[in-house]
Amino acid sequence: MAATSRTRSLDSVAEDMQPQLGLRERKKLKTRVAIRRATYRLIAEQGYDATTVEQIAEAAEVSPSTVFRYFPTKEDIVLTDEYDPVMVAELRARPADEAPLDSLRHVVVKATRLALETDREEMIQRTGLLVRVPALRSRLMQSIALTSRLLNGVLAERTGRAEDDLEVRAFSMAALGTIYEATVYWAERDHRDDLVELVQRSLNTIGNGLRG
Repeated sequence: MAATSRTRSLDSVAEDMQPQLGLRERKKLKTRVAIRRATYRLIAEQGYDATTVEQIAEAAEVSPSTVFRYFPTKEDIVLTDEYDPVMVAELRARPADEAPLDSLRHVVVKATRLALETDREEMIQRTGLLVRVPALRSRLMQSIALTSRLLNGVLAERTGRAEDDLEVRAFSMAALGTIYEATVYWAERDHRDDLVELVQRSLNTIGNGLRG
């Protein structure tokens, strides 16, 4: 029952923030969530390295080919969430005259709070694995690069710059990098701190620098 409730909560998050989501997309989302939940359950029981895609597929009641259709690698199952499209849509909807860092702060803080409310246990498990499993950290760097490209497009629209401008690319990667470091710091300290506060502090560093 608890797993069903959490799945519904993530489903409703996507529907609330992406009202155009159709039936086919909702079914895909449910399949992705089922695969991810099965993965986390198996990892909790037997560890990351011992968990195979075949076991994940069986636990999620899908075929291994279905798992690979949604997630190219096992690392992607752990790292991928549903928030990138949401973040891009929210950023695009912010006031045009708002400073890019303020807009990004609003969106990231909102997404972090939402994730903690709907998927806190999953976030704790994911970030804990991120600290312990080198393959996940390596794959995450590739994922951050893809997310950065999405942000580049929105930031280019808002600033009138080209997507491949150095300043646009540097800003996107700096923001995502600082969010990554805040998340890793949270996990390294056994998730004791307030993650939203850590994200805020990290983003403040981009704006203010390392002032004594």
